[in-house]
Amino acid sequence: MKGVVMTGAALKQETYLPEAIPQVAQVYDFLQAHEKTGRGAVEPRYFLAGATAGDQVELPVEVYRAVRQVVEALQQGLAVTVAPQTQTLTTQQAADLLGVSRPTVIKLLDGGKISFERSGTHRRILLRDLLAYRQQRRAEQYDALDATSVEIDDEEDLDTALQQLREARRVVAARRRGIAE
Repeated sequence: MKGVVMTGAALKQETYLPEAIPQVAQVYDFLQAHEKTGRGAVEPRYFLAGATAGDQVELPVEVYRAVRQVVEALQQGLAVTVAPQTQTLTTQQAADLLGVSRPTVIKLLDGGKISFERSGTHRRILLRDLLAYRQQRRAEQYDALDATSVEIDDEEDLDTALQQLREARRVVAARRRGIAE
């Protein structure tokens, strides 16, 4: 792991490789054991400790989750990249985050699918709005997958199974176009 002291202006994307952190297994084991003890309704609290007694600060839940995700990925032998994001994104940054083209993001914005603000001629998207859209889109994709799944009986005729699949695809396509079935 690279030892980097971060100041507000020096935040940058960093990649951490698992073999560079020999203690990751220890941290992973500690986290696993701690979660398995389950102390009822008591909320877990996590601290970052300094070198001297009493030199500690409590970690917010969001920071703990980020640390937990990094440690789990490293334990699995995966590299981890931490990329700071601003709260307001350009259309290109939004496209990169969604994994689509910039023109596609423009269509989504102009179509009212994602909220945005204008700064002169530029569109600015709040990160939370983009993440909400991404979550909604994933839910819709999973619903579409569920809608196209069909129970196929081993005894059933292949033509009947294919017809059921065609009907399911037709229903999903109609729903996507906004036509009520």
